[in-house]
Amino acid sequence: MARQMYNPPHPGAILRGLCLEPLGLSVTDTAKALGVSRKTLSAILNGRAGISPEMAVRLSIAFDTTAESWLNQQLQFDLWVAEKSRKSLKVSRLAA
Repeated sequence: MARQMYNPPHPGAILRGLCLEPLGLSVTDTAKALGVSRKTLSAILNGRAGISPEMAVRLSIAFDTTAESWLNQQLQFDLWVAEKSRKSLKVSRLAA
């Protein structure tokens, strides 16, 4: 199995750096355009919450991207975080 060898950025950092900042958008204006609360968007931008499938669809509509690209970024981040605790997991090998 290929393992991630780097720390992928949280999708919120990508959203801030590639979407909000270049377009000069505030968190408040972006949240309103996405139809979510400022608190919800702020949690994503600050890495305290992940991108849900529904949020991925909202982002794809707002920024003319694909929902899959946002979900893939979240998956890569989540998998990297999970892999960091691999050695501490108490799992018995079942394969031959």
